Amino acid sequence: MTGKHIKKFAHFSSDRTKERRLKLLVDNKYLHRKKIFYGYPYFYTLTHKGRMITGLTKHPDKIRVDRIKHDIIVLDCINTILSKYSITLDDITTEKELHRKDGFGNRNHQPDFIFYHNEKSCAVEIELTVKNKDALEKNVKSNYMNYDYQLWFIEKTNKKLNRNLDECTSKYDNIHISYL
Repeated sequence: MTGKHIKKFAHFSSDRTKERRLKLLVDNKYLHRKKIFYGYPYFYTLTHKGRMITGLTKHPDKIRVDRIKHDIIVLDCINTILSKYSITLDDITTEKELHRKDGFGNRNHQPDFIFYHNEKSCAVEIELTVKNKDALEKNVKSNYMNYDYQLWFIEKTNKKLNRNLDECTSKYDNIHISYL
């Protein structure tokens, strides 16, 4: 996560408060602070000590450079949905948590995250690249079968993805498309 996301999730009142708290967490070895590349802010990940205190697995997460843009947008979308639907983080289940529930064996498709609102489930997908049309429809169908709604965040400039998703809306009536 970036400091901006931590500030929003933790409800810090100001940037100064956020920076002081993050410094304490880094100094006391609960968080790692990494600069991955120029033009992006620092990224924070839990240390072994931080993972143990939060009850997570002891294996550290790896920051994948090819997924940084996607993962930042996922966090931005979570913040947007928290505000728009007046829900809490407890109402959200991440892709990683969904895969953990799958257990071992064949990995099934999971949305980037799901949330619950008014006793309805919603799968959220952030799609930045054009997928094979069959693979995209397979993911749409999986979401259709497992969730009440599916919300897709895509870039407006991605015409082919737009067209492929529009075709899916004629077969699956629970798709809602939002543009980044």
